[in-house]
Amino acid sequence: MDIQKAASRLAQAEQEKTPIPPLTSGAEAISVEDAYGIQLLQIQKKLQQGAQVKGLKIGLTSKVMQDMFNVRTPDYGHVLDSMVYTEDKAVNMDAFIQPKVEFEIAFILKEDLQGPGVTVEDVLAATDYVVPAIEIIDSRIENWQFKFEDTVADNGSSAGAILGTKRTSPGAVDLAEVEMTVYKNGEVFDSAKGEAVMGHPAKAVAWLANAVAEYGITIKSGYFVLAGALSKAVPFEADDVFTADFSELGEVAISFAREGEKV
Repeated sequence: MDIQKAASRLAQAEQEKTPIPPLTSGAEAISVEDAYGIQLLQIQKKLQQGAQVKGLKIGLTSKVMQDMFNVRTPDYGHVLDSMVYTEDKAVNMDAFIQPKVEFEIAFILKEDLQGPGVTVEDVLAATDYVVPAIEIIDSRIENWQFKFEDTVADNGSSAGAILGTKRTSPGAVDLAEVEMTVYKNGEVFDSAKGEAVMGHPAKAVAWLANAVAEYGITIKSGYFVLAGALSKAVPFEADDVFTADFSELGEVAISFAREGEKV
């Protein structure tokens, strides 16, 4: 696999808002190592252009998401400063190709996490606080018809994130038992518990720290980690508003508009 060429194709798809066929559908074989190499090439180029890494995302950690995309292994991607949004302003839908939203718990670190051998206890000790979060995912692969290697190469289908404002110590609550209720345009839309993410969201963060260590990456103090969706990813339209109530962790909301309608 020519990883330079593949990285350029994905970057062009993102820029032009035109998805491409799966990389895995081509004549060249693509390994998981190739896929992560393609992802890192794209991130390195953006960093050279002035972007900053603000966090990492873990994908495909819950059974509902694995079933949704017929994948059985978690993946990860990078979240850059240009991908972080705030609750007080509608997100421009025109920035994406075929986006969906997910509802998650985010860990904000006060210490570095470096694998291998990171445990749940290590994650909790290194976490400053947790917040409710919403992730925007988007695929530069046509019709979301990807295999695992495709979504890895495509930065874990990452596209954006909003973090809630209420900060909770990770030791103050049992994150596996946190109950989430999602509202779409004011009506109950979905619900789940923290345990939907690998039995405990911190397990996902530990998995991530150990996985990225293979590529010489440390999850740095000050980064946030999106631990993975508690429930299915859902598409949205302009004027949609989602609010996720994570009980004792607080709420986080997101709204969408077209470019000319942003408020």
